[in-house]
Amino acid sequence: MAKKSKARKKAERAAKKHPVAALIIVLLLAALCVGGYFAYRFYLEQNPETSFVLNGPDAYTIAKNSVYDEKGATATYNGEDVSSEIETSYSKDGVPCETVFTAEPGAYEVRYEISYKKLEASLTRLVTVSEFETASFSVSFLELGNKYTGDSVYVKAGEVDILIDAGSRQSSASAIGDFLRQEGNVEDGKLEYVIATHAHQDHIAGFVGTSSVPGIFDQFETGTIIDFAKTEATSSIYTNYVAKRDAEVASGAKHFTALECYKESVEGAQRVYDLAPGITMEILYHKFYEETAKGNENDYSVALLFTQGNNHYLFTGDLEEDGEASLVEKNDLPEVVLFKGAHHGSYTANSDALLSVIKPKVVCICCCAGTTEFRPSVGNEFPAQAAVNRLGQYTERIYVTSLWDPDAEGGVRSLNGTITCRSSFGNGLEDFVVHGSVSDTILKDTEWFKANRTWPTRAS
Repeated sequence: MAKKSKARKKAERAAKKHPVAALIIVLLLAALCVGGYFAYRFYLEQNPETSFVLNGPDAYTIAKNSVYDEKGATATYNGEDVSSEIETSYSKDGVPCETVFTAEPGAYEVRYEISYKKLEASLTRLVTVSEFETASFSVSFLELGNKYTGDSVYVKAGEVDILIDAGSRQSSASAIGDFLRQEGNVEDGKLEYVIATHAHQDHIAGFVGTSSVPGIFDQFETGTIIDFAKTEATSSIYTNYVAKRDAEVASGAKHFTALECYKESVEGAQRVYDLAPGITMEILYHKFYEETAKGNENDYSVALLFTQGNNHYLFTGDLEEDGEASLVEKNDLPEVVLFKGAHHGSYTANSDALLSVIKPKVVCICCCAGTTEFRPSVGNEFPAQAAVNRLGQYTERIYVTSLWDPDAEGGVRSLNGTITCRSSFGNGLEDFVVHGSVSDTILKDTEWFKANRTWPTRAS
């Protein structure tokens, strides 16, 4: 205590003798304390919040000659996106290269490194280029043999046969069955998958048939039936559909709702079905699988996404604007090569919310163009001017099956006819072919369109 007292006394005497110097020392000490705090707080953080993650799997395989999708990595430092600081390098068998080269098989390492303040790390991704084959894929949008608009779409994935809907009337079972039995289609008499999107006549009547025309369930063996999770239908067509479906199940078919598939809540139900090499069928989710659609049966529609290699194909039944909004919200939808024009090209569907995400390259619409069956008001007949306006922002390649013509026999004639789209490898539009049984003319170049619709000006 004596020593401390003497030191204090000396300091006090020095302060009295040199008051300005003492004040400067105090100020310097205060500045050092404040500066030290801010340095610690902003520059020398002990535990900064950081992240450095791969976007996607650590390793994956892509097909030879396919497009390489660089999923990359992202990084943050205390909430700041510092992904631009990441350095990416590539090597094959230990030899540096510019990128993943997909023209020949091989194994690559993609390395991501970052050195930013206290964030110093590296991540690697392994990419294998393989010679695996992607099976061929085709989609046929069928003409249904009458003047009524409806859906029936035949999908062939490798050797797997899929039928989505069987409209438009019970008698359409004849035209649908004849097409399915054509050479190269359902050659073994079995449809591996049948999807009934919703309980409207123009989508399920052909499953029932007539007293003289057996329904599709009677004409073909069925492996798995997937249909709508909810309905408010009470029609005789719906009742007869359920009876035919249940009889098929009693004969050995499996039956799941779209919701059961999405949640995989029943044994055997799957969200994603592997159909053939490189081809999958995914059951997409939207809220009307579980919520009431307020009397709009269309919004109960089953939505499907097929993927073949790098190609995606989207089918949404008759989903309308609310259903499409939920589909966008609940799924990570890709851009698609092919989109089945929703609800026969109605103005109540094909919304900007959906189209701005999927950006379709080709659109095929099942309808009788100009029919007043559902939309008698000018401009709203299928395909509606409003739908054309929105679809036309993304593609000119719009095709339509039939043309309503009250002067023609039966009130209908072909526009494109049955439209078949094929891809051998699933590599974008490079090998994607569209062919109509009657015409390959795109909608905007048809005489009906020129007389009844206008092509939109594309937004800049």
